[in-house]
Amino acid sequence: MTPERFERLHNVLVKRQPDLTVVLENVFDPHNISAVMRTCDAVGIQDIYILNTKIPTHKKWGAKSSSSAAKWLSIHQFTNADECFAELRKRYKKIYATHLSSDAVSLHALDLTEPVALLFGNEHSGVSEEMLAMVDGNFIIPQVGIIKSLNISVACAVSVYEAFRQKQNAGHYDAQRLGDTQFKSLQGQWGFIDED
Repeated sequence: MTPERFERLHNVLVKRQPDLTVVLENVFDPHNISAVMRTCDAVGIQDIYILNTKIPTHKKWGAKSSSSAAKWLSIHQFTNADECFAELRKRYKKIYATHLSSDAVSLHALDLTEPVALLFGNEHSGVSEEMLAMVDGNFIIPQVGIIKSLNISVACAVSVYEAFRQKQNAGHYDAQRLGDTQFKSLQGQWGFIDED
């Protein structure tokens, strides 16, 4: 590995955000999932959760839309909602769903500097009632158009870039935030080890 490649991968790992994640519930189109992966990588999200309770587990992602982002992410797949949420609760203080409801708040009102998971539902019916009963709250992306919804990959991108803005303002990208164990594990997975 060249020194330049090493430095690039090291700098990416230093900016990974272990307290921010995306959860995708029963998203059908692998290209939508891949587009989400690409955006997650772009803002420093390392772990993403894919929950399939109503559709088969995905075997592959759309390579074109992910630009191979999947190989740089830790992807956790679940077929049981309770098991997925038990794992999320170990790592994230809040779990918010994007869902239009009477108690939904604006995306911009959320504190996305705390450990948080953002849940997005499938392309046809959104977040399920089962999941809505398990989250800490609902948020909406402010819109002024006729159609009150966005494609899932776009909704995710808008949401995680709001998190990126808040976290950047709070200095979360200024120093390593991954724990040493996860950092070294990812170094190994990515094909480089820091000998220092």
